[in-house]
Amino acid sequence: MPASSEALGIVVYAPALESEDSRPAAVIHAMEQALPGVRLEWTVSRENQLVVLPQRDTWLAEARADGGFPLLCNNDETHPVMISARERPAMPGPSGHAILEVHASIPCDAGGIAAASRVLEGIAESARASWGHASPKGLSSELARQMRHSPQGPERSPRGLPMLKLPWHIRTPAVPYHLGWLNYWSAAAARAIGFPDPGRDADLLSRARHTSTGGWVVQLTDAPLDLGDAPHLETLLRTYERFPGIGGRAEP
Repeated sequence: MPASSEALGIVVYAPALESEDSRPAAVIHAMEQALPGVRLEWTVSRENQLVVLPQRDTWLAEARADGGFPLLCNNDETHPVMISARERPAMPGPSGHAILEVHASIPCDAGGIAAASRVLEGIAESARASWGHASPKGLSSELARQMRHSPQGPERSPRGLPMLKLPWHIRTPAVPYHLGWLNYWSAAAARAIGFPDPGRDADLLSRARHTSTGGWVVQLTDAPLDLGDAPHLETLLRTYERFPGIGGRAEP
């Protein structure tokens, strides 16, 4: 059940799972609550076959894959929804700690776009994430061009976006690696990047929602980001300029 290129990818970054951690079930429940009618009760076997999980929560408590949890989906080819998580091991560098990455995908149609903010918030807060984002899947190739692999590299990507540090070179897990269409910033992440400043962030605040844990969901553009759209690209550039800490370009 592959994710479509016409999909919204949701990724959040949270502390690594501990033994008997209840967050996987909480994340799945939050995603289902944000998508009425969706039940994530299917997984993929080692033989690459879809398998229904009658006791999904019990299975989830016992299943671990790569430090996270295996893929769960709704088994609906016309409206595919899926989620999985993996641990990114500690890497050499200032940010030398393991991170739980939760990856989800929902359709980039009217229903998915309307629900995306709730889905991102539910997953992020249930995972106790530092930050996360929801963006069209096609933006991943643009993001790859923004990664700074050496000090001698260019200062801007081909589209003129700022170059960003590789994640393991960013000093604190509270600092987002990059921007997305919808951005989840925990209270710690918001403090680290200096959001909100009422005098400078009126436009962003008009499209932002404060969460129950003190975090923020911030939407950059009305429609999902399309970097072929000049106003969208200008908004993204302006937001990077406003928050130089994002991507480790300036120390928090």
